[in-house]
Amino acid sequence: MTEKIITELHARFSRTTEEIFSLKEWDLLLRSGKQLRIKYGVDVTAPFLHIGHAVNLWMMRELQDLGHKVVFLIGDFTTQIGDPTGKSKTRPEIPKEKIEQNADMFIEQAKMVLRFDDHNLLEIRRNSEWYDSMGLSEFLKLISVVTHGRLISRDMFQKRIAGSADIYMHELVYPILQGYDSLMLEADLTIIGTDQLFNEMMGRSFQERFGQKPQVIITTKITPGIDGIVKQSKSLDNYIGLGHSPRDKFGRIMRLPDALISTYFRVYTEVTDEKLHDISGMIQSDPLAAKKLLAMEIVKRYHGENIAHEERDWFDRVFSKRQAPVDIPTITIEAKSSSVMEFIKQFFGKKKSNAEIRRLFQQGAVTLNGRKINNHLEQIDPVNGDTFQIGKRVWFRLLLKEKG
Repeated sequence: MTEKIITELHARFSRTTEEIFSLKEWDLLLRSGKQLRIKYGVDVTAPFLHIGHAVNLWMMRELQDLGHKVVFLIGDFTTQIGDPTGKSKTRPEIPKEKIEQNADMFIEQAKMVLRFDDHNLLEIRRNSEWYDSMGLSEFLKLISVVTHGRLISRDMFQKRIAGSADIYMHELVYPILQGYDSLMLEADLTIIGTDQLFNEMMGRSFQERFGQKPQVIITTKITPGIDGIVKQSKSLDNYIGLGHSPRDKFGRIMRLPDALISTYFRVYTEVTDEKLHDISGMIQSDPLAAKKLLAMEIVKRYHGENIAHEERDWFDRVFSKRQAPVDIPTITIEAKSSSVMEFIKQFFGKKKSNAEIRRLFQQGAVTLNGRKINNHLEQIDPVNGDTFQIGKRVWFRLLLKEKG
């Protein structure tokens, strides 16, 4: 790898990197000329990825394009334990059948970023390969090199101790298992969120102890979700999922607080640093236009430029030109055909009778994506982002339930 390529790589990675352990080792790896083995380990407790997760994937993809290999490690064994990161209580056990289903869904989403088309650039492994056959004596030998003091120093364990909450032995063992994975994979590099640093530093320790060069660890920046408060989370519905449709991605980005527009451009798009400078002025003078551009860039990254333009046109047609509010209410529905009347009834609940709703259609007060609907029995196949307007002031949007 030439010095020019290394310099350019450092510049691009700096936009999303928090820390590197260590920078000197990282430079030596890049200059070594060897194909790097990049550990990407996932526990498949929840089979969904959002654009925050994808920050790491895009960095790995860039390294794949330079000829390096991602070792996609499915933690089918460790998923049965569950990393206690950020959890105040023990995670429930997940059946093996569900773990395999989740793994398949995880891979499908990862394919939106990583290259799965060349076995020289991607290798899929499962940590049950070594843990299912590990004997008790071997396991005891492994944990004998880690002190209780080191394990209990982990921040979430300290929080549980402070709150007089239980810590179970299998949870204490989890960082050891994740660290040992790095030894088994002979990992040169891992790119992670900061919440995984403790576990991956354990991996460095095992590699050094057993004669391997320790993996370089790159931690990446974590941004607030689209609510502007806490990191992206499915349970809080403040995330932009890789599995979301282009329309839903666009609409969710438009809910982003203005204060985060610049951060999202830097972390989640490929817009050049020079263009970012120009965009900063746009954010000050016309934040709505900047947010539309941001939405286009993110949709383009996952679905292509043509679809990004289509979604921008749709948004302008339905929202901007008809002065619809950006942050309108949503109702979550099944992805199946139904009458327009049923969607209106679900939105109003018990606030309006069937007769009152039928009168809205008779008065021409109901539109769907800007199209007036007079027949309350008209059947439609709902799409994420379908937008209803009732009269002049009432709007709502359809959100399809995610499969699985």
